[in-house]
Amino acid sequence: MAMYESDHTKFMREWMEKHPEQRDEQKEGRALWWDKPQSVEEQKRVAAARVPVKPYYYDINN
Repeated sequence: MAMYESDHTKFMREWMEKHPEQRDEQKEGRALWWDKPQSVEEQKRVAAARVPVKPYYYDINN
């Protein structure tokens, strides 16, 4: 049984085969926004600065 593949996925797969130079640009874009190195100290600082979320955001009594 074959797995479903959307038309968009097929298009992108074919397009990337025809334009392999875009793979490097894709990696650069991902590194720009997502792939950031973080130290343990940085992770601890972010966790300590996190503000707890209220159970119900619009309740003014809590």
